[in-house]
Amino acid sequence: MNKERKSVMPLSQRHHMTIPWKDFIRNEDVPAKHASLQERTSIVGRVGILMLSCGTGAWRVRDAMNKIARSLNLTCSADIGLISIQYTCFHHERSYTQVLSIPNTGVNTDKLNILEQFVKDFDAKYARLTVAQVHAAIDEVQTRPKQYSPLVLGLAAGLACSGFIFLLGGGIPEMICSFLGAGLGNYVRALMGKRSMTTVAGIAVACLAYMVSFKIFEYNFQILAQHEAGYIGAMLFVIPGFPFITSMLDISKLDMRSGLERLAYAIMVTLIATLVGWLVATLVSFKPADFLPLGLSPLAVLLLRLPASFCGVYGFSIMFNSSQKMAITAGFIGAIANTLRLELVDLTAMPPAAAAFCGALVAGLIASVVNRYNGYPRISLTVPSIVIMVPGLYIYRAIYSIGNNQIGVGSLWLTKAVLIIMFLPLGLFVARALLDHEWRHFD
Repeated sequence: MNKERKSVMPLSQRHHMTIPWKDFIRNEDVPAKHASLQERTSIVGRVGILMLSCGTGAWRVRDAMNKIARSLNLTCSADIGLISIQYTCFHHERSYTQVLSIPNTGVNTDKLNILEQFVKDFDAKYARLTVAQVHAAIDEVQTRPKQYSPLVLGLAAGLACSGFIFLLGGGIPEMICSFLGAGLGNYVRALMGKRSMTTVAGIAVACLAYMVSFKIFEYNFQILAQHEAGYIGAMLFVIPGFPFITSMLDISKLDMRSGLERLAYAIMVTLIATLVGWLVATLVSFKPADFLPLGLSPLAVLLLRLPASFCGVYGFSIMFNSSQKMAITAGFIGAIANTLRLELVDLTAMPPAAAAFCGALVAGLIASVVNRYNGYPRISLTVPSIVIMVPGLYIYRAIYSIGNNQIGVGSLWLTKAVLIIMFLPLGLFVARALLDHEWRHFD
């Protein structure tokens, strides 16, 4: 029966050809634990590549593959990149090697949460099922649709970026324009992403939407021209927080291939976003400037930073396809950690980079405690919590200044941004080292 099925199976016509995992099944009655080396290896690789497609780092992917391999009486050695895995499984004197890849990288924290639970339960629930039943269970996870429509993703981006722009010092006009610009931009990006198309147009749409809405406000409500400083807020939804953070964590664990590939990808996305923003800003004569003073007391600023941080983190979590409970949990963690970071900068002489380390450390510690309570993946809580700490405004000002031949000014902003970006994953690393026994060791 298997031979008949293989003979009529059409070959994939995709550029990244779809792997017919069911073709690895040789005997549909044998439990996975006692299946052939090839069949067991295919299960290990499929779980690993599916974990990688969710955006998690190499350490977590390898850990999941190792757990599945141990349950199947295999030894696994894997080399993991941004979109590919090269791995070999050993059993006694025999070995089997596969090279797997995915067409694109992305973030899906809901699927990641389900996969981590699948890995935890594999030895008890799945190892004694047949290979066909195991693949059927993985099929359910792989084909799980995203939870949110493009419209909801657009609203989430608008909420996140309007909260983000308040935290940077913007007022109501900047927040409204950022909400409209980011919302429309991410809506377009989500529509194009569903069709596997490039999303650069979403950035341009966000910039133009901010410009149009700002001009409408300026003409009808006579708002000051300085409110154009919130222009950067419309683009902040494209910040590649997951690749930035996981790249540093991978490098810290000596997963150099994955770390450097993720870092290169994050830098590429950031450069494209800021260059598109700079081009549009140049066309409409928008210039980055300091925000107008809000005239609020320190206590009022503190009380407003908490909900603004919550909204920012909650919005990014929704864009990462987190469940509502997971997004709300991340929102509360981010509200505490980010408000602490901002208050440390305002009320002490602590440099912004050191304050970012403290904020990330607190986020990591709280996320570790929450992970023990409800099992949510730490990275699904920590990255949204600290992505609003990524200095998108600094990076944009650096590119804008360099683009206008102000190399000294641009280099200063870029240096400030790099320092903060480096300290954010360092805070998470220390938190994991303190509360995660496995993370502390390199063996």
